[in-house]
Amino acid sequence: MRDLKTSIDIFPLGDSAITIDLGNLIEDSLNGRALAIAAWLKDHPFPGLQDIIVAYSSVSVFYDPFIVRNGVVDCPDGAFGCVKRRLEEAWNAVSSSQPENGAPGNLVRVPVCYEEAYGPDLSLLSRAKGISREELIHLHGSVVYRIYMIGFLPGFPYMGKVHPLLATPRKDRPATVQAGGVGIAGDQTGIYPVNSPGGWHIIGRTPLSLFDPHAALPVLFAPGDPVQFVAISAAEFRDMSRPQALYSRGSCRDT
Repeated sequence: MRDLKTSIDIFPLGDSAITIDLGNLIEDSLNGRALAIAAWLKDHPFPGLQDIIVAYSSVSVFYDPFIVRNGVVDCPDGAFGCVKRRLEEAWNAVSSSQPENGAPGNLVRVPVCYEEAYGPDLSLLSRAKGISREELIHLHGSVVYRIYMIGFLPGFPYMGKVHPLLATPRKDRPATVQAGGVGIAGDQTGIYPVNSPGGWHIIGRTPLSLFDPHAALPVLFAPGDPVQFVAISAAEFRDMSRPQALYSRGSCRDT
């Protein structure tokens, strides 16, 4: 069992950001701790706090050094020292409780069309794994995935872990991926929110819009969300692609 109390590392990212690293692992308990630290910081903001970014097992905090130095009463060792103490306080508050996996929201069911036109790499991957297309689709949809982090592209969810049989290295060369492309790389699965080059093996596509810069909540998903993929036909994909406005953050969640 990992000793969560002795594995943290706090270090600067330039002169206006700081990271608390709980361990370089993709692990539900560490991700849950990271989410809990982020939640604590949001509940206990300090002058100069600008943003909080959660990754697999770390939290990065962006801040304005001038505001921190002038807005925090006890700041004798500069802005970094002040924010570092706040992160240590957050860690102490979180680590005093039982290990958590975070506070996931309602299950998000993501429709995916796995037909050839939408999943160009599915047949190749099924042959490489020695299983049928149908079995690959079944295995991909049989898991409730955890979103560990959002990154790379606006709204791109890194989810894991796929069934061990589906784990596969990234492509040697990136290829063009259309928005909504559902891919596998390593033991993770993810969804491309916009058209982009990518090295993941694309096995399907969802009609959901993951990123809308004009929406009140621009990103559909959040770290800690549980996600399950549901297979749909090409006709259903075309039908669901029309009223994109219907798919808000809450509309595809179980209630």
